[in-house]
Amino acid sequence: MLKPLHDYVVLEKIKEEEKTQSGVILTKEPKDQPSRGIVVSVGPGKTENGTLIPVELKEGQKVIYKKYSGTEITEDKKDYLLIKAEDILAIVE
Repeated sequence: MLKPLHDYVVLEKIKEEEKTQSGVILTKEPKDQPSRGIVVSVGPGKTENGTLIPVELKEGQKVIYKKYSGTEITEDKKDYLLIKAEDILAIVE
């Protein structure tokens, strides 16, 4: 399993399908919309002025992150995204 360093987070991407009212699944992604993922692992945080500032995320949370950010990684035949915590926009509750 991947264990991120500093203020990085490992996400598993959620592939969203859009459906029309009649039930037709659209395969093209909507443009300029943020993406969603599930937090798999969280780094300890970043250090500023000698103080550790922890990342405010927990494993299993669904989040919305900036599109086109982070680094895609394949580990054990699964695709993950390694992203800075500051590129995560919101937690989905």
